[in-house]
Amino acid sequence: MSHISPKWDARFAGPVPHDALYYAKCMLGGAIACGVTHAGITPLDVAKCNMQVNPAKYSGLAPTIKLLLKEEGANGIWKGFGPTLLGYSLQGMFKYGLYETFKDAYSNLAGEEAAEKYKPLIWLAGSASAEVFADIALCPLEMTKVKIQTSQGGSFPTAFGAALKEMSRTKVETRYPFGSLVPLWSRQIPYTMAKFFFFEKIVQLFYTHVFTEPKSTYSKGTQLGVTFASGYLAGVVCAIVSHPADSLVSLLGKAENKGKSVGKIASEVGVMSLATKGLGTRVIMIGTLTGFQWWIYDSFKSAMGMGTTGGK
Repeated sequence: MSHISPKWDARFAGPVPHDALYYAKCMLGGAIACGVTHAGITPLDVAKCNMQVNPAKYSGLAPTIKLLLKEEGANGIWKGFGPTLLGYSLQGMFKYGLYETFKDAYSNLAGEEAAEKYKPLIWLAGSASAEVFADIALCPLEMTKVKIQTSQGGSFPTAFGAALKEMSRTKVETRYPFGSLVPLWSRQIPYTMAKFFFFEKIVQLFYTHVFTEPKSTYSKGTQLGVTFASGYLAGVVCAIVSHPADSLVSLLGKAENKGKSVGKIASEVGVMSLATKGLGTRVIMIGTLTGFQWWIYDSFKSAMGMGTTGGK
């Protein structure tokens, strides 16, 4: 009688079993990684949004921050901190937690051999699936954040609670809470696919060509250094891939674009402008952001005994 080997399961293929507690920890790690980093760079975000929406007035990163400080004081560059912190904490929770969940589910659907052979496709499918849900959680808060950050001083409340109330009151014109969901998906899904794919790939390259000894022989500091460098490089690619859609999300919040379709706004502004306005700032912002997100996420996982990403 032939011996039947137990069915392969991606959740138990690694050194740490991927049970419900593992996924819950990933969700918490993702919430901390995304919430803290996005909220921490609110001034860069305020500058970027204003440069996209009003390039004639706001021409570059330093002049924009200087002008905002002059016109609105320190509060001017921290506008939207509340919805950013909450929105991106929720987004990070679903993005990272569901990525791990979908990655295991798709690996099991494919089977052991195909899962190994088509690993990059599983990274792409897992990250895209996770981002669909992450953006539904983010959308109402992202719309509120953009409205706070791009409205003329005094024309829209900057306090979090008051802003949410105003968005709800004017939902017919602002299309709150899910009016920006399609542009958000068009920005975030390619961004997240690039973020996870390039991160996993660059980590793999580091451990294949640079740090060639068994991963366990390297210190946690070295492993987290690999994580940060891989995250930063992945972030630069992400910024370029998703910038045109990011510009559209910002322009949708502009008063004179009320009621216009995404296609109409795109044709008026021009493809070149969508792809380049504020891109330099966004490359710095997203590179740093992505590097720190992965570093915080892997540090959290490491502290929880779940190990860092990649390597053997």
